[in-house]
Amino acid sequence: MPLSGDYAPSTASWARRQAERYEASNGAEAGDLRGRPIIVLTSVGAKTGRLRKTALMRVEHEGSYAVVASLGGAPRHPVWYYNLRANPDDVTIQDGPAPFSARVREVSGEERAVWWERAVRAYPPYAEYQAKTQREIPVFVASPER
Repeated sequence: MPLSGDYAPSTASWARRQAERYEASNGAEAGDLRGRPIIVLTSVGAKTGRLRKTALMRVEHEGSYAVVASLGGAPRHPVWYYNLRANPDDVTIQDGPAPFSARVREVSGEERAVWWERAVRAYPPYAEYQAKTQREIPVFVASPER
């Protein structure tokens, strides 16, 4: 079931347009970024409580998704990283026509290594992003609520 509440559009116009177009077309339009498929992650703002929508690279395995907080290799985490940390049960993923409720958890150690490898296979620039930054890029796993 999709989240409800006040929506706070991204301040990045390209990201806002992509997420909104993807949602409005039930995943039929704006389904790729740099030639790779995307998902739309909806989270609840850690500070504002408002809904935030983010287009992310699609990294799926057996019905669960890697959510990679790369921010292109920037020295800091993306803002939505903190939303997921604060509200791991208040998440939806849209991969196609209908969003579904998910729970996220940050992974580490061997589990992170496995998901990181999947992420790099799905979107090779992630490896470049990791090389650009001193922080370990966080990886969450989003699993559908059953």
